[in-house]
Amino acid sequence: SYSDILIEREVLMQKYIHLVQIVETEKIAANQLRHQLEDQDTEIERLKSEIIALNKTKERMRPYQGNQEDEDPDIKKIKKVQSFMRGWLCRRKWKTIVQDYICSPHAESMRKRNQIVFNMVEAESEYVHQLYVLVNCFLRPLRMAASSKKPPISHDDVSSIFLNSETIMFLHEIFHQGLKARIANWPTLILADLFDILLPMLNIYQEFVRNHQYSLQVLANCKQNRDFDKLLKQYEANPACEGRMLETFLTYPMFQIPRYIITLHELLAHTPHEHVERKSLEFAKSKLEELSRVMHDEVSDTENIRKNLAIERMIVEGCDILLDTSQTFIRQGSLIQVPSVERGKLSKVRLGSLSLKKEGERQCFLFTKHFLICTRSSGGKLHLLKTGGVLSLIECTLIEETDAS
Repeated sequence: SYSDILIEREVLMQKYIHLVQIVETEKIAANQLRHQLEDQDTEIERLKSEIIALNKTKERMRPYQGNQEDEDPDIKKIKKVQSFMRGWLCRRKWKTIVQDYICSPHAESMRKRNQIVFNMVEAESEYVHQLYVLVNCFLRPLRMAASSKKPPISHDDVSSIFLNSETIMFLHEIFHQGLKARIANWPTLILADLFDILLPMLNIYQEFVRNHQYSLQVLANCKQNRDFDKLLKQYEANPACEGRMLETFLTYPMFQIPRYIITLHELLAHTPHEHVERKSLEFAKSKLEELSRVMHDEVSDTENIRKNLAIERMIVEGCDILLDTSQTFIRQGSLIQVPSVERGKLSKVRLGSLSLKKEGERQCFLFTKHFLICTRSSGGKLHLLKTGGVLSLIECTLIEETDAS
């Protein structure tokens, strides 16, 4: 469309402006380097002439020096002053070169890149500590409790709550050790091979993310047991937990893949295109984004199925259409059904049996393919309307009322 073309044109203009700025910066830097080269050439010529003059002076003084055992003290003083001056000139030139580089855009970009890497190492250290607390303060004690004489929780429930969190902890301990080894070789930082090792093993996150809501549901059911709830509160009172609940620790792995994606995105923003690691980092970022999309789709499908089944269990008669996995829940709410009046007479009500003298409240559920209309009994249970309780939306036509009245 025309708006898309305008947006693309605006993006291209921004890129063009950015490239023009880069070209101007490079031109200025090239001019500075050219002036420095000219100064260096002049200095070299001056030093060459000085060396020639010194050699001639040395040749003239050689017979005199051969006759004297010790050098003249004045000559020693002159040489010492010359040596001091040459050293001072070299240091001043080197200081100027270093200061110019420190103030350059490349140095600023490298500083930001190093800071991102250091922050990633700190975040990884904190994440490994959180997994360590989850495994050692909750998982392993609850496994022991499940094997006791009067277990407050079963081994199946422990497995359902924690899933493969112990495997995730071992994986990130290895990754964290690799990061610390890379930092020990600073300023040489090579991270791409670490992500190459990490990527094939990140599929273990799919199982954890897919069953995360189920694990929280199992934990909520187990908390109804007083013995288990009391034991869990003792574990949560551990100083290592810092006042955090078990649900908090179970949620941390859910955000790790997006955190890696954000870190790689920031790292690539400060990595030059000709950098040796750029392609490897871009490949790692694309793989993580693909894995994140797959996990998001799986979580959405799983949550949709669970929501549909929960609604199906709420209806006393049941509803077979909710067993369709492609049926996506949209929203629910209460609507008031009123008898329609036409020319002073009460017309026939289309939806369900309803007294024509009073209004009635209906609990409605909207899905992508169907619309359910239910009544709620005095006991709180839902019943589908016998007539018009399930309306198909597959072949519906949406008509918008343009009249404001």
